Amino acid sequence: MRPFPPSYISNFDSASGFLRATALALKGKDFPGWGLGRPVKKILPLASHLPESIRELIYAGGGLGEGIAPSQTGKVSAERIAAWVTGLYPRRPYPGVMIGSSNGALTHLATALGMPWLPQTMFVPVRQTNVHPDDAIPGLDSHREAGEALLAANPELQLHHMHDPNQDRLMLHTMTYFRVKWRRLAEAYKQFLRDTLSPGDPIILIDCQRKWPVTRVSDRYFFQFGALGGASEKDFFEGSPAVAEYLEKYGSHRRKWEPPAPDHTAPEAEWGFEPALRADLEAFAREQGHPIITVSFEEPEDLSPLVAEFHRSLYHARGMAANRLFVESFLMVEPHWTLRTGSVPYWMKFNMQPSLEALERYLNGAERYEDIHLTLFQHGVDCVGLPPIDDWRRLIATHASRRGAFLGFDPDLYPRDFGALAGYQDAVQQDIKARYPLPGPVTLGQFGSFIASRGDAFAPRWDGLPTEEDSR
Repeated sequence: MRPFPPSYISNFDSASGFLRATALALKGKDFPGWGLGRPVKKILPLASHLPESIRELIYAGGGLGEGIAPSQTGKVSAERIAAWVTGLYPRRPYPGVMIGSSNGALTHLATALGMPWLPQTMFVPVRQTNVHPDDAIPGLDSHREAGEALLAANPELQLHHMHDPNQDRLMLHTMTYFRVKWRRLAEAYKQFLRDTLSPGDPIILIDCQRKWPVTRVSDRYFFQFGALGGASEKDFFEGSPAVAEYLEKYGSHRRKWEPPAPDHTAPEAEWGFEPALRADLEAFAREQGHPIITVSFEEPEDLSPLVAEFHRSLYHARGMAANRLFVESFLMVEPHWTLRTGSVPYWMKFNMQPSLEALERYLNGAERYEDIHLTLFQHGVDCVGLPPIDDWRRLIATHASRRGAFLGFDPDLYPRDFGALAGYQDAVQQDIKARYPLPGPVTLGQFGSFIASRGDAFAPRWDGLPTEEDSR
């Protein structure tokens, strides 16, 4: 039976989505409806046939269903969250375990290596109905007490209270974003490591070093205005013509945002790694006899070219053509069917201009693909930095030698084809006809040899990664 998360953990989030996808893939299963079950896949597509304004209301209303009352944040339990996380994985021996930053490319690497991933960051949505999305200071003030209550109940956590009126505009009508990061290794994580690793088995620390300007509320409480995506830090804190146009389009009373003045820099709320966890993890690893391997990178998508080319090499080793690219977006990942269809995975953190540019850089330097299938996250807002759909169409048509195609969404409804959020997984199976048996896991030494053979071709830094020669 699938373990259900605590009621205060968001289902609709990158961390919980990547977690479910990885856990299911390690069981040899696919990831329908974000792993929440087949009924979700039947309900969501109905929304795509409604008028645009109704679709937006339904999307925003989902925040009410996800969010907990501010008065309930003191009941959040970090240990209960950790117990749910580890309960998703079978208790069996693994060749290693990954811990740290959330990353969609990582779901594919963890699946290839046969390793679980334990997240440092989780998302606790908190109900918010009395704050305008463009009013950041009231957003902080109205939920400061709720944030302090959460931290008082969980001394091992750090809170990143996030308010992004650009990409999260619809959701901010009904909820605010509490992202929590472990500063100490959860007891449930420790027990899972004891149960599944033998001395000498490695722990891989995923260290995304991306930071963001924040307002420091207390020692463990940071308010983050804005987030990684289409708008720059300058757009958020100083304004721009694009911001003014966006706010006017949505009938805002503002033409630039006026957030609390940032006075600190902290790990980015969703993607960044909080280094306070490292000392506890290292102490546990020494005590249990586990080497620590660290992968460090600046931007979430820095891992994506590496993971794509690694899969390409694995397919070539199996005598496969490796000429089909599947481009994923945000939490729309599918490691199981990527392998079953013999597709090379490339993950984008979102559907914004920086992600388009990163994908284009990869395609410019990669061996040409025959087919490129692209899915795009549907977040419902024509926000700052959202590329026109024709830019995506041009990119895949230019770089695919045979066929570039959108997968699982209607480009005429983009970015409001909310049925695609659950239906993209069916589209992978229906639109990509090829079928291959699932491969066995790759050894860490094989992966290390692949990295060594590429020299400095990739941005991520690997410390302590063995090669096949080291394993002999």
